[in-house]
Amino acid sequence: MLKLVRTFFLTLASLLLVTATSPALAADASMADYKYVLHISDMDPSKQDLILNNARNLLDAYPPGDVDVEIVAYGPGLRLLFADNVNAKRVESLAMSGVRFSACGNTLKGMTQQLGYAPKLNPAAKVVPGGIVRIGELVKQGYIYVRP
Repeated sequence: MLKLVRTFFLTLASLLLVTATSPALAADASMADYKYVLHISDMDPSKQDLILNNARNLLDAYPPGDVDVEIVAYGPGLRLLFADNVNAKRVESLAMSGVRFSACGNTLKGMTQQLGYAPKLNPAAKVVPGGIVRIGELVKQGYIYVRP
C-alpha cells in the first residue's frame, strides 16, 4: 500500500512539473518554421518605427502560422511599450496579428524608482524578468536575432 501511494505521488509530481511551464516559456513551443526576436533598446522614434515595420514585414513575408515574431524592449526602448506611446495602436495591431511584446522587468523597476511611479504599459506588453535574458532564451531556442 505504501508503495502504491508513493508511486501515485511521484507520478502526480512529475505531471505537475511537466505542465507547470512559466508564461515566458509557453510561447517558446512555437510550431512556426521561422522565428525572429527583434530588439529595441533605443527611444529614437525612427528606430521604433523601424522595429514595428520589420515585424509587419515579417508577418507579410510568410504564410500565416509560418513565422513567429517577438519584440523585446529594454532600456530607453521600453518607451515603445508605454501605453501613451505614439505607436500604441500599431503595437496593439501587431499583437492582434500574433507578434509578442516583451517588456524588461529590470528596466521597468529602474524607471519606476526614477519616476516615483510605475509607467503604464501597453496591454499588449508582457513583463519578463530581463530583456537581455529573454533574447538569450529565444536565441537558444533557434530564434533569429535582429537588431535594426
